[in-house]
Amino acid sequence: MIPAKTPAGLQVLKDRSAADLTPRQRTALILIDGKRRLADVLSAGATSEDIERLFDLGLVTQASSDAATVPAPLAAVPTSKASASPQERYAEAYPIASRLTAGLGLRGFRLNLAVEAAAGYDDLVALSGKIREAVGAEKFEPLALALALGQR
Repeated sequence: MIPAKTPAGLQVLKDRSAADLTPRQRTALILIDGKRRLADVLSAGATSEDIERLFDLGLVTQASSDAATVPAPLAAVPTSKASASPQERYAEAYPIASRLTAGLGLRGFRLNLAVEAAAGYDDLVALSGKIREAVGAEKFEPLALALALGQR
């Protein structure tokens, strides 16, 4: 997910009108520029609660160009998943999972954070049930194919 400042967020930075922001939240708001990934902002010291607070206050939103930066599902190209390594499956499935959860907007914020934190194939498989529940079976199908869930 790539967060971006809203007009309200820009105004808060300009006139320092949101005095109830913690220093960490203010720093996160400064770092959010519509280009940095959420994981980058979190690695700079912000917590998911800080980011969630910025979303709740309407200071941050999901960047509209976020969907354009994520590659289309590769599941349209038939390949043999049985011989693919877990790293290859993860590399193919991660952008799909990220796109699906980012498309949920604020409703899927925590799930998107969990996908961003997924360190490998096994982590994505563990999240796949929640992703399927959130997006529905039809939208989930490309991710299921990328993870090769039926061939394990």
